Amino acid sequence: MPNIEVLTLSVNSITSLSPLSGCQSLCELYLRRNMIPSLSELSHLRPLPRLKVLWLAENPCCGSDSSQYRLTVLRCLPHLQKLDNQVVTEDEIALALMDGEEVTTPPGGVQNQLSTNGLQDAETENDPLNYNMEETNKIREELGMKPLSRDKFPSLSSPSTREIKPALKKTHTLDAVLLLLRDLDEEELQVVHTAAQNRLQTYTLNSDTLNSSLQTQKTTDIQH
Repeated sequence: MPNIEVLTLSVNSITSLSPLSGCQSLCELYLRRNMIPSLSELSHLRPLPRLKVLWLAENPCCGSDSSQYRLTVLRCLPHLQKLDNQVVTEDEIALALMDGEEVTTPPGGVQNQLSTNGLQDAETENDPLNYNMEETNKIREELGMKPLSRDKFPSLSSPSTREIKPALKKTHTLDAVLLLLRDLDEEELQVVHTAAQNRLQTYTLNSDTLNSSLQTQKTTDIQH
């Protein structure tokens, strides 16, 4: 039903949201008191550009930390205007972008849908390095940046993997953020701007504190 706009499915023992990914006109979705096991199911709602209202409370995926649950949902779906019958504020979105947990696609999700005959290509599945390289270079190409060579992606099984992963993750994050900015409208860019300012203020405060400590130490040394 690609044209459906409001869908009420509360109290139906639903466990997966994957069938909803094709409802491109969906604006309001009510899923209270179902059996959704994980917030990773929200990845199926990301392709829905018009979704503004979501009621997800009283599902197993909500957990015991209501505050973190809400931030995680809003990080995954920042277009929402109301979550669990509570209005979403711009400050809340900004906080969610910083403190909400990243939602990943659940096993058997998009990958299986795109694979041939329902099976993933064994070589690609067993080579996460190849997957990371292709995804990163695809993003860089979209941004007009030069692709990275394979030597920038050392084997994930090498002894230095743990040291390389943080830097590689930062590269992926920056490329992804820059690419996503192209799809945001003025209101959404303002939310990103607020989140960036709050983050920068944190760095500024830390830098000022460090400089103050160094200056105090220097003054103490001179006096001695």
